[in-house]
Amino acid sequence: MPTQIADVGADALREAKSNLDSDYSPSEDEPFMNERQQEYFRGLLIAWKKSILSEAESTLAQLQDGPLREPDLADRASSETDWAIELRTRDRQRKLIAKIDSAIRRIDEGEYGYCAVTGEPISFARLQARPIATMTLEAQERHERNERVSRED
Repeated sequence: MPTQIADVGADALREAKSNLDSDYSPSEDEPFMNERQQEYFRGLLIAWKKSILSEAESTLAQLQDGPLREPDLADRASSETDWAIELRTRDRQRKLIAKIDSAIRRIDEGEYGYCAVTGEPISFARLQARPIATMTLEAQERHERNERVSRED
């Protein structure tokens, strides 16, 4: 039976954070995006990606176990709905992996942690909560407001 989690990505990120060296956490007292911070976020992103891929392998193994053979139509419909939700979740995670790879590439290029719009540093709190963030909170909110306005037009 597939897992029914609304945002498995958040769970995978929590698990990835728990697997990191708990002795170190980036702080405002250090130079922004120094080598140690870059390695911290690289490790976080790689652990997150591994966690997502591991869950995907589990889903694939369950799918290969064979077709659903529920005798009751209601049970079969429920199972098929569960699988549809699971497959949609995996598709979202596939897209998330692309964003994780992009964040790792930005670390390699020295662009990680800086807003793509303003060039300002992204806060550690935001990067801890969403390591794939490409904009400061303010720039993201502005972007979402503009997006909403253009959708309403």
